[in-house]
Amino acid sequence: MSYPLTPFILANAAKCIGCRACELACAAAHLRGGVSVGSLQGPLSPRLYLIRTDDVCVPVGCRHCEDAPCAAVCPNGAIHRTKSGVQVDAERCVGCKTCLAACPVGAMEMAQIWKNGQPVLRRVTDPVDPDSYSVEPALLASKCDLCHERKSGPACVEACPKDALTLVDPMKIKKRRSLEAALALAGVGARAGEEL
Repeated sequence: MSYPLTPFILANAAKCIGCRACELACAAAHLRGGVSVGSLQGPLSPRLYLIRTDDVCVPVGCRHCEDAPCAAVCPNGAIHRTKSGVQVDAERCVGCKTCLAACPVGAMEMAQIWKNGQPVLRRVTDPVDPDSYSVEPALLASKCDLCHERKSGPACVEACPKDALTLVDPMKIKKRRSLEAALALAGVGARAGEEL
């Protein structure tokens, strides 16, 4: 099945102030029933992640690659492209972390799973003693889904107080760049990024 180029969220590091409003909005947008004071029953799990170093502060999220390496390496077919971008099917994910290693932009995360206010646990058999096991938190693949079920679009873009996040339509960029190139060839010229 063929889909048009998928939009993605672009972060402008020069505008980001590191307030984490994007992470909070993302996490809240993905909680069933929404968020209100006193309603949280577990930790917030955003699907984009603020990265802060001495030199840069900017959220990193999925670029919804057209030939997504995470989907190509998923052994269970839990990651696939749709018309809404690259999506993770949590019901099929086994938490093998192959997608985490394959993601070229570091957007994949292994997030702890919660149900009914309790962490989901999994039983891990001891390879040395098959009769023995330990219990660990269940971690599954998690990444930006462009808030595909949210009518008003990505919550992070809406919440950013500095307009550091933009939902980018690759087709609009391509059309603009092609027109800029044509005008430059004709000697008319438009400056890069100028509205045409």
